[in-house]
Parts: sequence; structure tokens; C-alpha cells
Amino acid sequence: MEYDFDQVIDRTDSHSLKWQVHDRDVLPMWVADMDFKAPDVIVDAIVERSKHGIFGYSEPGDSFFNAVINWQKNHQNWSIEKEWIAFCPGVVPGLRMMIRSQTQPGDKVIVQTPVYYPFFDVILNTGRQMVKNPLILKEGKYRMNFEDLEQKARDPRTKAIILCSPHNPVGRVWTEEELTRLGDICIQNSVLVISDELHCDLVFKGYRHTPFATISKEFADHSITCIAPSKTFNLAGLQTSTLIIPNDCIRNQYLNGSILKMPNPFGIVGLEAAYTRGEEWLLQLMDYLADNLKFLKAFVGERLPGVKVIEPEGTYLVWMDFRALGMNENELEDFMLNKAGIWLDEGYIFGDEGIGFERINIACPRSVLRIGLERIATALDSRI
Repeated sequence: MEYDFDQVIDRTDSHSLKWQVHDRDVLPMWVADMDFKAPDVIVDAIVERSKHGIFGYSEPGDSFFNAVINWQKNHQNWSIEKEWIAFCPGVVPGLRMMIRSQTQPGDKVIVQTPVYYPFFDVILNTGRQMVKNPLILKEGKYRMNFEDLEQKARDPRTKAIILCSPHNPVGRVWTEEELTRLGDICIQNSVLVISDELHCDLVFKGYRHTPFATISKEFADHSITCIAPSKTFNLAGLQTSTLIIPNDCIRNQYLNGSILKMPNPFGIVGLEAAYTRGEEWLLQLMDYLADNLKFLKAFVGERLPGVKVIEPEGTYLVWMDFRALGMNENELEDFMLNKAGIWLDEGYIFGDEGIGFERINIACPRSVLRIGLERIATALDSRI
């Protein structure tokens, strides 16, 4: 079956967070939410479940766990066991509960900025201290600063690191060598690795995602991995994610402290349909996203002088460098929203290291992407 990713779907009255903008003339291209319909197999499964008419408390059965296990085996070459899988309604609440169960108030947790900004609240709102291990941008590519990481991991108050893999927003798909070096540092210093691998299925050709826990048994025993079909198949609203926790002690501590243990019935059937029958849709999606990225790079090269695209290796989020335009963060935000009429995620919200950058979501029909980029180009032309 051939899917039509060029179809433009009106989402303005669908209770969509992304499209609930005060000014209907502003084009939203910010939050990590695709403007594509989910695969028909998922929609059909949810419709069929709705016909039952009873939506009481639900819990996943063997078909749910087998779907997760088989998808990870077939797509990530990771053999996981049913007992390792714990439910959470989303990666962010899962991270919050994991931080609470594995650290104490006042403990330090490392993040690699610029990074997915909800990490900051997860740490600070639970009374922990956030420690930045900023990434290094060199020759258009971000790299980890291992020397700085080693120094900060050595602090006995540092108890965990939240690893973003693939990285949001800079688009890196970390190599096994990079992950091994990070893991060795964390093991040596008893730092727990909480690996957010939500975008693991969204990797461009030529790159390969390595689940952190697959590198060694020791890494698996000292880590928690967060996965979900939400980004892969545009199912975030179903509120169904999973944590993979091989270590019995860590898993039991999480489960004992969690009050969010039951998925909703539509999340269960949605996950099962996605992981058992959604592969063809995903293959076509990645081809379409690759063409969108190619279009964006060509447009920026021709129409947006001074702007640089940080080449993503994964995700459908593109990190763009606007620093050459000479605007501070407030001026750049005002320019995008009020001059260009486009709503992007401002770089500064990902940490001070993101000042002067913008994150754009390219998981949309190409016609919509063209309109967004044209708006930026027109607004820049008016500055000359």
C-alpha cells in the first residue's frame, strides 16, 4: 500500500496542542508531533476496539508485551524479556518517577545540552540539581565532551545522567563507540544511565541506532531505556510508553513507587497494531522525511543566506543555526513569530547553548514545509 504523505489535513479544531494557536495566521512547526495520519492498521484497530463500547480499567496482556519484544528484536537487534517491561503514560512522567525512585533530593543529574527541555523540569521540580555536560559543535557536527563528563561524573553527589539517544534537538545518532565511552565513565563512577530512546526508529539511511543497554550486560544492569511508538507512528496522544529495565532491583523500585500502571485501552491496541503491522508505513515515512530534509537543505542554501542546517542523522526535527543574523534570542523569537508568522521551538529553551538556534519540525506535507520556509525567506528579505 502506498501512503499519501502529501495530504494536508486540517487539525485546527481537533484539540491539537500543536495547532491551538491564538493567531490562525501563524504556522505551527514546533512540537514533535507529525501532521501525518497514523497508519490505517492502527486507526482500524482503535475503531474496532471502540465498537466494544466498554472502556473500563485495562491492563496489557501477552500480545502487548510480545509486540514490544518482537519490534525491538527485529528493528534494534535487542532481545528483551517480558519481565523487563514497565508501562508509563509517557517518557517525561516515566523520567520523573525514575528520578524519584533512584535518587534523593539534592543529588545531581547530568544532561547534555542543548537538549530536550522537559528534562530540566524533571530534575529541578523533584528537588535534584541539574548539571550540564554541554555538547561541542565542531565543523557542523555535535560531539560529546567526555573530559567534562568524566569530571562531573566523578562528583559523589552525581547519581544519574539522562541520555538523549538519538539526540533531540541536534539530531545525532550516537555511535556505539561514543556510547561505550559514556557508559564506561558512568559505570566507573556509579552513575545510572537513563536513556531516552524515543526517536530510535527514526534514523536516516547510513546511520544505525545502538540501544545503550545492548552494548554489554553491565550497561544493561546500570540503565533504564525509554521507548514508545508515539514518535514513530504519531501516537503521542494515546499516552502509552514503556520503560525497559533489566535490573530487578531498579525495576522493583520503580514499580513500587509508580501510581501510573494501567494503559488506556486504545493505547494498548494502538501499540500492538503499530509494532505488529506498521513497518511498511514507517519505511515510506522515512523516505518522505529524507526528501523533506533534502528540500529544506536546498531551500536554505538558496534562499536563507547565513543560516546553517545542522545535518540530522535521526529524528524529524532539524536544528538550524541563525546566529549569523546577529539577533539575540528575544529578537529571533519575535522575528519568527511576528515577522515570519511561523512558530518554531526557540533554541534557548533547550539551554543557553541553544541561543541563536531554532528547531523546526519537518514531519509535515512538503507543501506545508515550503510555506513555512517561504515565510522565513520573505521576512528575511524585508530586513535588507
